[in-house]
Amino acid sequence: MTMTRRLHVGVSLAPTWLSGDGWRRLDSNIENIYSEELYLDIAKRAEAAKLDFVFRPDTLFLDPQALETGPGFGSLDPTILLAAMVRETSHVGLLTTISTTFNSPYVVARQLQSLNWLSKGRVGWNIVTALDGNENFGLPAMPSAGERYARAAEFTQVVRRLWASYPQDALKQDRESGRYAVSALVQPIDHVGARFSVKGPLNLPAYGTSPIPLIQAGASPTGRDFAACVADAIFASTPDMAAALELRTDLRQRALGHGRRADDIRVLPGLSLFLAPNRAEAHELFAETHARADIGRKIAAIRDMTGLDLSHWPDDRRVSAADMPEVAPALRSRTHADLLLRLIRNEKPTVAELLTRPEVIGSAHWRVIGTVEDAVEQIRQWAGAGAIDGFIILPGGSVEALRLALDDLMPRLVEARLFRDEYRGSTFADHLKDDGDA
Repeated sequence: MTMTRRLHVGVSLAPTWLSGDGWRRLDSNIENIYSEELYLDIAKRAEAAKLDFVFRPDTLFLDPQALETGPGFGSLDPTILLAAMVRETSHVGLLTTISTTFNSPYVVARQLQSLNWLSKGRVGWNIVTALDGNENFGLPAMPSAGERYARAAEFTQVVRRLWASYPQDALKQDRESGRYAVSALVQPIDHVGARFSVKGPLNLPAYGTSPIPLIQAGASPTGRDFAACVADAIFASTPDMAAALELRTDLRQRALGHGRRADDIRVLPGLSLFLAPNRAEAHELFAETHARADIGRKIAAIRDMTGLDLSHWPDDRRVSAADMPEVAPALRSRTHADLLLRLIRNEKPTVAELLTRPEVIGSAHWRVIGTVEDAVEQIRQWAGAGAIDGFIILPGGSVEALRLALDDLMPRLVEARLFRDEYRGSTFADHLKDDGDA
């Protein structure tokens, strides 16, 4: 299969380049991690490179112990952060993250539509069900995955109906006649469901006619089906091309089953980029970033996902599917655990090899450690195989890796006819529809 369409590319505003020991570098600018200047600079660079969007992931909990060695999951509220970028940017999409488990649909619908007006149609919603944080919202335990996705489906339905309840064409604002709006076009939604009762309508009109793009990150069977039903794109963990191919093929088929076109959903895996002027420096950057990584935490992560305790295994012993316990542990993330088990089953890595893999030390994202040219070649291969519709840049290890990704890699992808050279629309939805020949 040959990929001839433009790729869709976003960049994460979560400071992945500060993870591990990256924040200790002299140029890290760690002192500004909670200021807008750090993120505005990235957004402006992203817009100069004609990226589809900037993206702020989010969590609603904090592990104080992790703060001993890094910022952990501490962050500004993503929607407020992106609102600060509205006046400093004009085209790049602004993708915020909001949980359906811990919020109410009317408030979320209003927040997003408000930001859509302020940004003139550039907002997007990354729909998450959350994996933790329940105790911050009065819940003794996290709801099951099935319950979270059932709530997410109804939540999203309510939000979309609220956006449609006050169409922009209801506005007349006719000074001469004194007619402000056609009230008959603004209707309650009168939603009564299993989890929500919402009368509506929303108290502000929709901006324009372009829909607010919906992005989703679940890759479990339930998550995939939800994404195939509602999402315009999926943010995925795909540590290798085979995983990306399987995911994209499955999602496109599921989209057809929901009465959508296969092209209506786009697969955008996270791409962790440890970039440097040469490969030796890139590998040195990767090693330095993870130099203080706690082996005990890695071993614990493997145990939590597989039930297998490697704490007394020699580094050169291989780990295979036959070593897995018969009774699987209770899982926090089925998707992440399945990717780790898939790696063990397919490659039988040694313990030492396993402890360096993204399925263990990261979020199981696609990873390139090398030069800009190495990244271009891998992206070309994945795109040519039909494994991806784009990717989300997750810079690793240094500010230089971030700048190489935005200032050097993206122009190279334009030269390779894999990415746009100019914006051809002004809204986030326009960018996602811009996938013709580059």
